[in-house]
Amino acid sequence: MDIDLVKAEFSDIFFANIHREGADKLMDYLQNNDFFTAPASGRFHLAETGGLCRHSINVYKRLKTILRQEYGEDYAKIYSDETIAVCGLLHDVCKVNYYVTEYRNVKEEGEWVKKPFYKVEEKFPYGHGEKSVFIVSRYMQLSAEEAMAINWHMGGFDERVKGGSYALSEALAKFKLALFLHVADIEATYLDEERGGN
Repeated sequence: MDIDLVKAEFSDIFFANIHREGADKLMDYLQNNDFFTAPASGRFHLAETGGLCRHSINVYKRLKTILRQEYGEDYAKIYSDETIAVCGLLHDVCKVNYYVTEYRNVKEEGEWVKKPFYKVEEKFPYGHGEKSVFIVSRYMQLSAEEAMAINWHMGGFDERVKGGSYALSEALAKFKLALFLHVADIEATYLDEERGGN
């Protein structure tokens, strides 16, 4: 993966679509932390340098395609290109500074060698989707629909749902963008990135 090309693609989509107050400060935050070099996951989809940025672009593209399929070329009358970019590109900012690289001994051809792997080192255990909403909201305002979509983008994989919360079904019933973003995330993970898991 060419990190510079992926970063340039992300930046082009971001600045072409997101124009609200604070967007420039949010981009500074992403650039001054590890967003552009972080993996998307520790072991599964895009567990490589730059994976988080690539995954975010994939989700953005999937979300736009889903909304076109659902609403036709008039999709922007329902969900603006800015909203699509905000949700698709920023749904996983909770993974900024989330992984660290460590090394383990692995036997290869009878020899022990040190191999790198990603380990979770959560510095701010605020949850997943809700942490992304918190971070983005520190820099720019989200609409209620955007906040709900980002908050619930994990769908049934969300720890709150696993713990017995019924809030997800209420959120999906009231905020369809949450459903569309979840589907986009799943499609990007399992179809574009060839390996499942978050």
